Amino acid sequence: MVRFSIQEILDKINDGVPFEAVAEDYSFTLKVEAYVPYVCAAVHDGHQFRNELWPYCTHSAYERWYEEDPSTKEMVLNHPIVIAGLDSRFEYDLNRPPETAIYKDAWGKPLWKEELPAFMVDESLRKHENFYRVVKALIQKLEGLHNTCLVFDMHSYNWRRWDRVVPVWNLGTANVDGEKYANTIELWCSTLADMTLPNAIDVSAGINDTFQGNGYFLKFITQHFKNTLVLATEISKVYCDEEKQVIFPEVVRGVKEYLEKVIPQVVKVFHEYHGK
Repeated sequence: MVRFSIQEILDKINDGVPFEAVAEDYSFTLKVEAYVPYVCAAVHDGHQFRNELWPYCTHSAYERWYEEDPSTKEMVLNHPIVIAGLDSRFEYDLNRPPETAIYKDAWGKPLWKEELPAFMVDESLRKHENFYRVVKALIQKLEGLHNTCLVFDMHSYNWRRWDRVVPVWNLGTANVDGEKYANTIELWCSTLADMTLPNAIDVSAGINDTFQGNGYFLKFITQHFKNTLVLATEISKVYCDEEKQVIFPEVVRGVKEYLEKVIPQVVKVFHEYHGK
């Protein structure tokens, strides 16, 4: 994979040139095989954590992994446009606005033993800012080419936390135009519910059942682009053992193969409704 500066990435996008690159600071990757009218994103896939932060951090590597979204990039890897974070959300959370992107507390436990030096904070926020410079340029390019765009915002969640039955898939729609995009939302939800997975996993899908789609990634795109729909899509961690930190590759592969087949079908329907 080629290593590009942020400016080089922006220039490639503006010129409509296909490329695959890692940001020069290794904070995220972006693949653009073709400028199609949809994007797959995995902003919480990353697990990197800068060495200089370790002496300040109260959370173990496992505790961080538990709250991250491992394998979400892998699930959409074969699509033409994929953007994914490489850094842990415990350094800075790409799904939060800049002012709250660096946690003080994380899931009921203080994250830092003492206040971080300003230069460490600045470095993390710079990476957050650069990621969104690229996102903005990318969506602007795709809307310009296709009039509209569909973004699959892939996440996972810890189903064992819940004291009730929760869906394998949750679609959060509280911050998108539910009336305008009702047909696509319902289609995506029903498509996910039709998935068949190994290990006798009983697949179900719900809308705003566990999460409502309140993430900054969705809000940023929705606020800047009126013709782009972001589908905040969460899979419960049925694809791993949350307590033993073991990924089930056969389940990840099942999700990946199904999404590779159905996402283009959903995009086609979406573009027929909204791309004119």
